[in-house]
Amino acid sequence: MNILDKIIAHKKQEVAQLRKEVQIEKLVKSPNFQRTPLSLKKSLLSIGSTGIIAEFKRQSPSKGIINDKATIEDVTNGYLDAKVAAQSILTDAHFFGGNILDVMKARAIQDTTPILRKDFIVDGFQIVEAKAIGADVILLIAACLTKEELKNYGKLAADLGLEVLYEVHNQEELDKIELDNKIIGINNRNLKTFEVDLEHSIELASKIPDSCIKVSESGLNDPRVITGLKEYGFQGFLIGENFMKTENPGQACKEFIDQIG
Repeated sequence: MNILDKIIAHKKQEVAQLRKEVQIEKLVKSPNFQRTPLSLKKSLLSIGSTGIIAEFKRQSPSKGIINDKATIEDVTNGYLDAKVAAQSILTDAHFFGGNILDVMKARAIQDTTPILRKDFIVDGFQIVEAKAIGADVILLIAACLTKEELKNYGKLAADLGLEVLYEVHNQEELDKIELDNKIIGINNRNLKTFEVDLEHSIELASKIPDSCIKVSESGLNDPRVITGLKEYGFQGFLIGENFMKTENPGQACKEFIDQIG
C-alpha cells in the first residue's frame, strides 16, 4: 500500500464512525449552513489577484512535523495581510494534524476570503460537514475517486453552493472529470512517490480547456516559478509547506507575494 491508499483506508473508517456519531440534520442546522459561500473562481480571476492559495498545515506524512507552534488565528491574519486569494486548511487529523475547528476558527476571523477545506473526501457526509464548518470550497482528489463519485460529489457540492477544486496528477485522472468551467488543480507532487515534477504539470495543463481555471499545487518555493507558470495559463497557486516551515508563515507569505513579477 502506498501512502495515499493508507490515508484513504483510514479515512473511510473514520467517516463511517463519524456518521454514527453525528446526524446530518445537526450539521444542516449549524449557523454556517445559512451563509452564502464565497467564490474561489471569482477570487482567482479578480483584477490584481495574487492567485496564492496559502495553506495552514501542521504536519505531513512525508515531512513529519512542519510547524506545531503557529496558531490558526495568527496564520489566518498573516495570510489576509499578505492579500492571499484564498486560504487552504487541512482538516485531516491522523496524518496531517489538522481538525475542523481550524476552519471554524479561521471563518470566525474572516468572511472576505474563500476557505478551502483540504481533506480526503470519500463520502458525501464530509461535503455537508464542510459547509457546516464554514468552508467555501472542497477538494476532490481524482486519484482516489471514480468518475461517478467525482460527478456525484461535485453535484452535491454545487447544490450546497460550494465550489470544488478537482485535483489531478496525470491524464488518466483528468479523463475522469467533465472538463467544463471547473477549477482543476494539478498536483506537482506524485502522491505515491512524493517526487515533485513541474514539467509534468505544464505538459498536463496544455490538455485542460480554457474554460477551466488551472491551479498548480505542491513544490512551489520560488516566486519566479509562479511567474513562469502564469505563462502556461495557471491562475492559482496552492502553497503550504514553504510558508508553514517558517516561524511566521504570514510574513513569509507576504514576502513571497511581494516578489512575484
